[in-house]
Amino acid sequence: MTRPLAVICLAAGMGKRTKVSIPKVLLPLCGRTLASSALLAAAELKPARMVVVLHNQMEKVQASLQKELDGKFASIDYVDQGAPNGTGHAVQVGMEPLKDFVGDVIVIYGDCPLMTAATLQDLVDLRGDAACSALTAYPDDVTGLGRILRDDNGNFVGIREHKDCSDEELLIDETNCGFYSFDSEKLRPALSRLKPNNAQGEYYLTDVIADFVSQGEVLPTAEAADIAEIMGVNSLADLSLVQSVMQERILFDHLNNGVLIVDPAATWIDHDVEIGSDTKILPGTVIGTGCKVGSGCEIGPFAHLRGGTVLEDGAMLGNFVEAKNAHLHQGAKAKHLTYLGDATVGEQANIGCGTITANYDGEKKHRTNIGARTFIGSGTVLCAPVDVDDEAMTAAGSVVRPGSHIKARELWLGVPARYLRQRELSAAGEKKA
Repeated sequence: MTRPLAVICLAAGMGKRTKVSIPKVLLPLCGRTLASSALLAAAELKPARMVVVLHNQMEKVQASLQKELDGKFASIDYVDQGAPNGTGHAVQVGMEPLKDFVGDVIVIYGDCPLMTAATLQDLVDLRGDAACSALTAYPDDVTGLGRILRDDNGNFVGIREHKDCSDEELLIDETNCGFYSFDSEKLRPALSRLKPNNAQGEYYLTDVIADFVSQGEVLPTAEAADIAEIMGVNSLADLSLVQSVMQERILFDHLNNGVLIVDPAATWIDHDVEIGSDTKILPGTVIGTGCKVGSGCEIGPFAHLRGGTVLEDGAMLGNFVEAKNAHLHQGAKAKHLTYLGDATVGEQANIGCGTITANYDGEKKHRTNIGARTFIGSGTVLCAPVDVDDEAMTAAGSVVRPGSHIKARELWLGVPARYLRQRELSAAGEKKA
């Protein structure tokens, strides 16, 4: 029988080494924040309870996470650690809303966004009936990391923080990753017995391991299969390394789903982007979170899709085209040097080079609606709000004033643009000017 699961996320740190005013756990990562990335990985385990321990700029962090995580958890509590006094103190505070909870409690970190749900689940499964299971690793550089202590039989008996290690203990190459799965009923009394008996005068969560061992517990450990999962962010240099790993994961997911990314090293795609198979992404393309792209589309090179943009099957956005909150229907295309902001483009419409939907009047943003099989001439400026009906056309260089309505098959031209005449059908049944 599956045990109930609770997650405690430690996210109270100051983040001074980033040297920026934004809280460290809110640093951006591929369309999410560090903390939301960590929490959304845990969300895949469908925990019954989630507690986020905060302090630094708590109101700002809580508001951001509530917005990002809306509907992702059955229950989420935000608690204030107060003046941080070690990881043990943070978990003590995190356990306060879980006074009556019985089950597994996993501890994660708001500045470790690469941890995966699969590894967390393995940690929960590993615990069995033990008081705790822990994740360990053998990194190339162990500086500053807590060392795993084992007895002569190889049993896990404790963790020594780097600053408290003896010279002999500093030679140990197995390190603590900081991720644990606890039995809630055994964790509570162990936390209550913590003492700040260390060089920092803090309450260490790692000391509960020695406590469990003193109670006769045998504690299982697992080695991290991917060292990248335990990477934390303490500086902007760390953030750049984490970004590269996360971006590689995102791109490989799309590649494995049939998206033709010509040069992954020159392509940026955020989290929460949907792309259909057989779509081709050319170099220099940036696709922001919240975009949806159908099958058989072509994007780029050097195209920028911002939030809310939808491309239906077969739509095309070419070089130096930017789209924001735009919806291109099936087969619509804008191939060159164009801005489509707050716009709807009908199926098979052709948006000429240099076209702009001027969506902002200085106070409000307005929408441009372009019908099916329209032809928008090169250099046209559509000053929203504008409606262009099916099969209409603007001549090159036209400036269409706000509030204009170009009706079906009409041809407009000029500055400002005016009605000239109706478009005609050729003998072959094609539209012509």
